[in-house]
Amino acid sequence: MFGLSDFYQVFWNSFYLGLLRLVFTFPFPILLALFLNEIRQVMYQRLTQTIIYLPHFISWVVIGGILVNFLSPSWGIVNIFLKQLGIEPVFFLANPDYFRPIVVLSSIWKEAGWGSIIFLAAITGINAELYEAASIDGASRLQRIWYVTLPGIKSTIMVLFILRLGHIMGNGFEQIFVLQNPMNLSVSEVFETYSYRVGLLGSRFSFGTTVGLFTSVIGMIFLILGDRLAKLMKEDGIW
Repeated sequence: MFGLSDFYQVFWNSFYLGLLRLVFTFPFPILLALFLNEIRQVMYQRLTQTIIYLPHFISWVVIGGILVNFLSPSWGIVNIFLKQLGIEPVFFLANPDYFRPIVVLSSIWKEAGWGSIIFLAAITGINAELYEAASIDGASRLQRIWYVTLPGIKSTIMVLFILRLGHIMGNGFEQIFVLQNPMNLSVSEVFETYSYRVGLLGSRFSFGTTVGLFTSVIGMIFLILGDRLAKLMKEDGIW
């Protein structure tokens, strides 16, 4: 595995894309949970929750088809809008520079709402008397969020962040596979698609197992480092 010429490119693609997911997709469920918690009308809150949860139940195959049509250089809505502005059509999925932003943004749209459920549950466990005391002391809504809500869910955020570190090399097969094509392969080939192409299609099943074991070891290393870092910051880890 280490002797293959394209292994290190696949390793970098997997790690870099996983890091982008961690940095940009992890905070969004927290922000959504804070936003939903501030909606006072129960009907509007439930309606908003339903709308942002729905993308989670849509298959990546369907979402991939939607993105291909939206970003098409010929009939895609995005390029039609660009033409109206006098900009030449862009073949987004054929340009390696656009592949990672498309993956990250579509991940946020699909999973951020569903991921906010855990943080909403943690927020409901915060003692309401703390909010009342903060209001009496003259704290604004933003100050109540900063000094009451966020500290109240800090342990939940830390545990989920450590667990997410353990999956930093995992980018999912379906999403990458439906958006992948020969023109963006230089940045889109990650371990999931690599083991599928070389291990399964090439009938090298032991190689596919080796790749899976390697990514699991990397994930375990990041998991342990994240837990140790949390302990150094005087926070609760996962064990």
